[in-house]
Amino acid sequence: MEKTWRWFGPNDVITLPMLRQIGVEGIVSALHSVPNGEVWTPEAIAAYKANIEQHGLRWSVVESLPVCEAIKYGGPDRERLLANYRTSLRNLGEAGVRTVCYNFMPVIDWIRTDLEHLNPDGTKTLYFDKLRFAYFDLKILARKGAEADYTEEELRKVAEMDKTMTQAEKDALVYTIIIKTQGFVNGNIRGDEFNPVEIFRNLLAQYDGIDRNALRENMKYFLEQVCPVAEEYGVNLCVHPDDPPCQVLGLPRIVTCKEDFEWFLDAVPTHSNGLTFCAGSLSSGAHNDVAAMAEQFAPRTHFVHLRSTNTLEGGNFIEASHLAGRANLIETTRIFLREEQRRKEAGMVDWQLPMRVDHGPLMLSDDGKEGYNPGYSLLGRAKALAEMSGVIATIEKYYDKL
Repeated sequence: MEKTWRWFGPNDVITLPMLRQIGVEGIVSALHSVPNGEVWTPEAIAAYKANIEQHGLRWSVVESLPVCEAIKYGGPDRERLLANYRTSLRNLGEAGVRTVCYNFMPVIDWIRTDLEHLNPDGTKTLYFDKLRFAYFDLKILARKGAEADYTEEELRKVAEMDKTMTQAEKDALVYTIIIKTQGFVNGNIRGDEFNPVEIFRNLLAQYDGIDRNALRENMKYFLEQVCPVAEEYGVNLCVHPDDPPCQVLGLPRIVTCKEDFEWFLDAVPTHSNGLTFCAGSLSSGAHNDVAAMAEQFAPRTHFVHLRSTNTLEGGNFIEASHLAGRANLIETTRIFLREEQRRKEAGMVDWQLPMRVDHGPLMLSDDGKEGYNPGYSLLGRAKALAEMSGVIATIEKYYDKL
């Protein structure tokens, strides 16, 4: 597997020379300076790619070429945005950048309620507390009809929580859920917005009347419009699973489980329509058997995220060590190494799977350091990369039949 790393461009405090020193081979990145929906020009792609290559690395994966909200909910600007998307795919393919990760999550990307949850060993990690998320939904966002999404017990506990919740705690939830994590992912809401909650309500309102079936049809239309270009230029599109893999905030989520994967892969059954297999996102849903899903969907996987979570009582979950947790990364890695072997024996050009470790713990001298995006500090991911490199080397050396 190709050892890759998510890099946030020239402004990232983690530099390309640093990544060479820890064994990174490929870079996962995007043209973050280009506004969502605008064309990635050949000149911008070439300059970005050249910068990566001059440090002895490869631009292995685009993460992400964002799918604009109007494409997801079928807005009036959809056709222009789809045309731009096709042009960007063509330009990437012509430049030799051939793996493009994207997601189809409405409005909100990955969700956590705590970005620095203290672990018993002193490290800090990302955490999702369902009750605190319910409090945000019911009491801060005050979403119409939200009560129907929670049990009577959860509603009672949120009411109790409201008696002691401070303004600082409320502000922290807003910052964590809709500013910090979303700001660096898709830029829908920035930290300097005057009223981020109202902006967020307006974004949710765009999906009024859009249920799972409607969002599925919009995803199918998107794939039908872009996959022929991807196939023509040798680009593999790979959708990222929803994180967490469940319905949230009254929004439909359609990339959450085995049945969802089967649906979108069958909707447009071409090799260019594939999957980013994020073991961490999938493992945060108790309904998902990660290793079994890796076995089933390995032939249509173009990119692998190796991370793991533990599910807890009440719908909570927490990032786990890369050698522990529900994702069973040792077995999952074995499955994808075997898939690589199958592809290589079949003479496939894209036989090698890029993988990246993800969401390492905040630890040692990184704790308190400015400039890191949540989940993307250096030392925690370097530790995870070393662990998974050892797993890969062991499997390759000691298993004659993967």
